[in-house]
Amino acid sequence: MRRKFVVAALLSALCAASTTLAYWIHIRFFRVDVVLYSALLDVVLGSAVMAIVLFASQRCAVYDPFEKTLLLLVWLLGGGLVAVLVPTVIDRSLSFYILEKLQQRGGGIQLARFDEVFTQEYVREHRLVDVRLTEQVASGTVEIRDGCVRLTARGVRAAAFSRLFRAQFLPRHRLLGNDYSDDLVDPFRHSTVRNDYLCR
Repeated sequence: MRRKFVVAALLSALCAASTTLAYWIHIRFFRVDVVLYSALLDVVLGSAVMAIVLFASQRCAVYDPFEKTLLLLVWLLGGGLVAVLVPTVIDRSLSFYILEKLQQRGGGIQLARFDEVFTQEYVREHRLVDVRLTEQVASGTVEIRDGCVRLTARGVRAAAFSRLFRAQFLPRHRLLGNDYSDDLVDPFRHSTVRNDYLCR
């Protein structure tokens, strides 16, 4: 039993190393459309290499096929979790942007000027519109035709799910600034209607 744990730990470390190498090669030398999808592909590639090792190596004969399958599932799930929590979060996170921006500006920014930071710097520096539209097109939730961004059928379903989850499963008393509020349960509640940017 002890040998199984030791071999599993070594194989897991090797899987982490092969996945990290696949990720590094991917981001350095290949085109990437969406960071999350790229990282998940690298997890699959790293796990596929380990599947060959797991099922071909005599040293892995201590495991039966069921245990080998469980190891592969653990590696896929663990790698997927890391793919979401590290490169994807850092790529998308407004929270990390705040920390990086504070560091860039010498460690402090006036609270009253944070709206300016987001509207005049964040959107431009992170090419936010380009990045998010690229992700949505790659996900099949929107399409861009004749200068108009439109929801696809998949996008309609995703938006409906998001609105339902937001309304039913986000906190009603969430700390926003200095007050607890339910503003993010329905962020469009006080939204003004603009007709000049609608597609005809």
